[in-house]
Amino acid sequence: MTEKKQGRRSAQDAEKTKCEIMRVATDLFSELGYERVSLRNISEKAGVSHSLIRHHFGSKEQIWYAISDGLHLYMEKYMRTIIANMPQDVGSNVKLYHFSVRLLAHMLDCKQPIQIIADAVRQEDALFDYFIDNSGEIEHLVNSLAEHYNENHPDTPVRIWEIKWQMMMFAHGAASLTPFMKETWADETSDTDVCLLRHWEMFNNMMACRFQVPNEHILRPEKVADLVYEITCDHELLTEE
Repeated sequence: MTEKKQGRRSAQDAEKTKCEIMRVATDLFSELGYERVSLRNISEKAGVSHSLIRHHFGSKEQIWYAISDGLHLYMEKYMRTIIANMPQDVGSNVKLYHFSVRLLAHMLDCKQPIQIIADAVRQEDALFDYFIDNSGEIEHLVNSLAEHYNENHPDTPVRIWEIKWQMMMFAHGAASLTPFMKETWADETSDTDVCLLRHWEMFNNMMACRFQVPNEHILRPEKVADLVYEITCDHELLTEE
């Protein structure tokens, strides 16, 4: 029995170490980009040996793949949470609106997903291809909402990639050009949270207009974080800024 308990503890310790390595690597990849991060950087910040990282993952690329897999699982669960909490007995236009503006709120509140996505795009080839290939379930969730909307609104069909592109521009702009965002509302506030809210409100107004959302269904939060759901995952890699 003692050996079994020790075995379970050893397995749990190994899993905790892997999660810590991935968490540290996620922070570094988000801050510096994949190319500027080395295994030595990760080992030093995680407080583990270079050889232990190689034992668990083999290479920096494999760490990135594990993070990408975790990110997809996390985002899929988050999108399902948005869908599960949508208002009932409303049109597909209101549902697609709620999905879009709430997902952007999360991307503004937690920068790491868009930072990792943007870095994968810069790497081209292997990393980006891997990220796109693993997005099947996420694509299905989003496309289902768009298809339902287009069935009910054939005169004003939506191309989901246009919405996704607008969302990525707003999210990446806030994450990578924060000083410009703050300067935009400098005469009104110096509070970053208020600036994020104003930034989100521009997208909110665009989506409300695009989907012709009735006034009573338009969201008006006091801060972006009010729109963010808290969820837990087996491997929590993302940290809020």
